[in-house]
Order: sequence, then C-alpha cells, then structure tokens
Amino acid sequence: MPTAAALQLQIERSLEARFPAALTPAPRAIQEVAPTGIAVVDELLQGGFPVGAISELVGPACSGRTSLALTFLAGRTAEERFCAWVDAEDAFDPESAAACGVQLGQLLWVRCGGEKKQTKNWTRLEQALKTTDLLLQAGGFAAIVLDLAGIGPAEGMRIPLATWFRFRQAADRTRCSLLVLGRASFAQSSAAVVLDAEPMCAEALGGTVLHAGAFSLSRRRQRFQQIWNGARKPPASAWTAGTQWAVEQSA
Repeated sequence: MPTAAALQLQIERSLEARFPAALTPAPRAIQEVAPTGIAVVDELLQGGFPVGAISELVGPACSGRTSLALTFLAGRTAEERFCAWVDAEDAFDPESAAACGVQLGQLLWVRCGGEKKQTKNWTRLEQALKTTDLLLQAGGFAAIVLDLAGIGPAEGMRIPLATWFRFRQAADRTRCSLLVLGRASFAQSSAAVVLDAEPMCAEALGGTVLHAGAFSLSRRRQRFQQIWNGARKPPASAWTAGTQWAVEQSA
C-alpha cells in the first residue's frame, strides 16, 4: 500500500496542471516591524513593534509602559516621521518625552477632557477613541499612542470589539503602529502583540535620589509567531530606564 506521502505526491501531480500547488500551503507573510530603541525588547519582539497593527503594553503604574512608548516614539520622530499621543487622562509630560529623545515638533499631543476634572471617565474615553479613529483614518502618522493607563479595567472592557477591529483595519491600511497603554488588555484578538510589563526594582544614586528603574517585560501573545500553549513560561526580558533627572545630568 502506498504511503501517505506517496499518495499526496500522486494527487499533486495529477492536479498541478489545473490547480498549481494545490496542496502547498501559502507562504506566511513577513510582518514589517519598527525598532523600539531598546535592544532586549527588540530581541523579544524579533525586531520591534509591528507596523500596521495594534500593540498593547499592559501593566500597573511604574511598570515602564510609558518609558517604552516614549523610547519608541523617539526613534520614530528622529526619522522625521509624525506621531501622535492621545492622552485620555491628561497625564502626558512633554518634558519627560523630550528627555527621552522625542522630537516634540514631530508629535501631536491630544488632551482629552482638558482641565475639567469632573469629566466622567467614559466621556474622556469616548473622546480618546473618537480622536484615535480620526487620526487613523486620516493617515500620515507612523505611530499613535493611545494612553488608557488611567482608565479602569471595567471602563476599558466596555469598548466594543468592533472599535478595535476598525482600528486594526485602519492601522493596516495607513501602515501605522498603534500602541495602547493600559492596566489590562482591551483590544483582545485585534492586538497583534500583547506585552505584560512589571516593575522590578529602583536604582538610587547616593542612597537618596532615584537614578533609574528596572522593569520586566513578557510577551503574552504575538501574531505570526508560534502560539504559547502554557506548558512553558512566555518569552520575557528585562530592561532599565533612567529618570528624567539622570538623563538631564548626563546630557
């Protein structure tokens, strides 16, 4: 009796005239990436954040989410590419961004809610989502950071899946890297990459002045990669970011 391989070869030969490579899997497309600016993180992501896709940076406060996003934007703006930061909680600090190397002239900062501290979370979230949608549809941005770090998980999970699907489609069409910062994963299956960030330790200078912070980063999921089945620990890495004071002193 012929083996399965022999039968497959026989069928392919009989169909190759009518249906070329009928049983040959289509080659997997190579995902374009943009370097994050941090070598160990680029190694973890096999090159950097995907272009034309959604990446989520998930973690608690002081976990390095913002520092990683700023470092990424520093590389994008240094190439004279336009980027945007959609600030749902009015927490963005331009001085810290400049200290990380972000070219502020290449960055659009959108403050949602303004100075109205009484603005409800959902209202600010709606403004942030509508703004992100407009920017993605307009095109012309190499990277957009949607900062939802101040939004509670309960509010974030109310975002319709259709919204994230529309963001994913628009990002792919305009070749924009959309980074979502949050305390939980909100984009779900629409995210190409989900990274979990955790604080490790703080480094003090002279025992009193905070000099740098160490963070750990693990890859929860990454599209176009082998799926992690839970039998092993997900890929992880650690990195260090200096404080704004330390950066200014070394300049």
